Parts: sequence; structure tokens; C-alpha cells
Amino acid sequence: MELTVKLENFEGPLDLLLHLLEKNKVNIYDIPIVEITSQYMDYIHEMERQDLDIMSEFMVMAATLIDIKAKMLLPKKETDDEEEKDPRAELVQQLLEYKMYKCFSYELKDRQLDADKVMYKVPTIPKEVSEYTPPLDLEALLGDLTLHKLNAVFESVMKRQTDKIDPVRSKFGRIEKEEVSLEEKMIVLEQYAKEHKTFSFRGLLDRQSGRVQVIVTFLAVLELMKTGKIEIFQEQAFDDISITSRIAA
Repeated sequence: MELTVKLENFEGPLDLLLHLLEKNKVNIYDIPIVEITSQYMDYIHEMERQDLDIMSEFMVMAATLIDIKAKMLLPKKETDDEEEKDPRAELVQQLLEYKMYKCFSYELKDRQLDADKVMYKVPTIPKEVSEYTPPLDLEALLGDLTLHKLNAVFESVMKRQTDKIDPVRSKFGRIEKEEVSLEEKMIVLEQYAKEHKTFSFRGLLDRQSGRVQVIVTFLAVLELMKTGKIEIFQEQAFDDISITSRIAA
């Protein structure tokens, strides 16, 4: 059967061999060397007018195929010591390695094509964003105070609330306490701040009737600080923490 192909379709003799194996749908580990060699030689005849430097690579492979073909036609030697080596083994190894690198090249080509679709943009910040300033600087509002100090006061008040519990009467029964919402406590605290302007943070917590009230009041203080309606300060280390209202009368 005559095979008509063009040289530029293949990158070398191994590429041509892989094409012939795929075209004939044969197992790469069991190459029908006679048939493949015949088709390979048909291709060589089509190359007679091509560049001799390129053709030389294909001629070397043609000689290799003919050598393997000759060895395959020779009668096998019967030896009990070791199994006779398959003459195609070295060629099969070369084809497997070439096929692996060819698959790698396809993968790299696909990545290159995907990279061509990616656009690079120098990072920029819109003017509106760069000129934006937060409505409230929490660091300036707190000054030297930290949430750690506020939490320390909160913990000490909570401990005193626990110490107030009578160990005897607490076993008589459970009295359900009225639920207090954060929103309601914030309204009450905001009104209190309007009336008193400056007051003690610890004193505020101490005046609460129970643990739940202390917790909700503490959260309300944090929320009003966040919105800028109150601010806290401490004149000197270890002094009481004071709360000042920033709400217009």
C-alpha cells in the first residue's frame, strides 16, 4: 500500500513512527515491524527530493527498522539460561520517551495560549477611594486606652457580681430575669450620657442589677464608641476610666 505524506507534517523519525502506530492502531509494546517498516520506507521514497540534511535523520531510523526487521525474521535461539531480548525493546523505549515529551509540549502550548488571553494592568486606586477618610478615628478616640483595659474593668465587675450570689438562697429556685436587648440598653445609655456628660465606666457597670445587665451595658458602650457618640479616656495610669458624651444636648 502506497503512503503519500508531506515532510513538514512530522518533526522527526520518531514523530513519523508514532503517527504510523496510531494510524494502524497497533500496540506500541508489540510493533508489527514488517508492516511499519514497509510504510516507513514508502515515506522515505517521498523524501528523495527533500533536503538531504533532514532526510539523513529519517534514513538512520530506516536502517534501524530494517535491522530490527532482519533480527525478527531470524529463527529464535532456544536457550534455557535466559530469555532472548526483544530487538524492538530499545525502539519502544525511545518512542515512549518521545511520546511523553510530545504530550508535555502540548500542555505547555495550551498554557501559552491561555496566557495570551490574560491582560496585565498596573494596580491603581480610584481617587474617591484614596481620598476617603473614616468618619471616626477609633485609635484617636481611645488614645492610650485599649480594649484590654476595658475588658479588665469588665471582668472585675463580673467577678463582684458572682460574689454577690448567696450560696444558700441561690439553691432555693431559679428566678427568671427580664431579657434586656442591646438596642434598648443603647437608648438608655445614650440618654444617660446626654444628661451626665462625663461619668465613670466602672461606676456604670457597678450600677447594673445583674450579670446580664453588665454584659449588655458593656456591649452598648462599645457600640456607642464605634458610632462616635461617646469617648473614653484615662488621665493617668491606674486611674478610673471615664466616659464623655459627644451627643449634642
